[in-house]
Amino acid sequence: MFLAAAIQISSTTDVGRNLATIEALVDRAAGYGAKFVATPENSNFLGQADEKVRLAESFDGPTCRRFADLAKRHGIHLLLGSFNERGTSPERCRNTSVLFGPDGSRLAVYRKIHLFDVDHSEAVRAMESRTIESGDEHVVAETALGNFGLSVCYDLRFGDQYRRLVRMGADVICVPAAFTARTGRDHWSELLRARAIECQSFVIAPAQYGRHGEAELRESYGRAMIVDPWGVVLATAPDVAEGLALAEIDLSRVAEIRRAIPVGKYAST
Repeated sequence: MFLAAAIQISSTTDVGRNLATIEALVDRAAGYGAKFVATPENSNFLGQADEKVRLAESFDGPTCRRFADLAKRHGIHLLLGSFNERGTSPERCRNTSVLFGPDGSRLAVYRKIHLFDVDHSEAVRAMESRTIESGDEHVVAETALGNFGLSVCYDLRFGDQYRRLVRMGADVICVPAAFTARTGRDHWSELLRARAIECQSFVIAPAQYGRHGEAELRESYGRAMIVDPWGVVLATAPDVAEGLALAEIDLSRVAEIRRAIPVGKYAST
């Protein structure tokens, strides 16, 4: 059993401020005893897409170095929900999630597979594929705490990805996100609970909230949360404030539910 924390922040174009805010929240979570801490999508920068590409970093850049140092300082598993990793061309970057171990080592890397290309309304319109390279690898990180299936935001709508992560051994699903306010009101908690129930896994979902300092940017929904494998919401961050969702993760609960309702035996390989 271990304590997990899902961070909620409102990142902007001010990278220094974003990272300082995250560091303070990681410090707080570790002070409560959290051994696994996760930050949202676009943790280090949330702004115009072209600027996101211009500021893209490598794994040796300041964002990953700072997260590695934080993980090592507190002796925790720390998930960088996503950052703008430098791509294979100057025109695009990657939306990349990185898990760091208690010694600061890089344990796993996941690049967002499903890109947010939608045209719902003026408030929900995006073409992420214009500036983001899609990933093509499903990732489960095996750690001393348990097996963590990695995903990012829009992936949440694609249940087959999560069922595949379970077949790969995931006990806990991570969904760092910057879900839009418009879709989040009706879909965020419902989809998180659905993934938890169908995968019979814990779901840890750190989140962005608010307008991110620029009127032209879409508003994020917030409500970072942790859900148990029965679909019960164990913890939720406040709607419009930076903070934490904290909950105990007991993996014997995963085994108990999977044994009682063995839906996995019908899963395709």
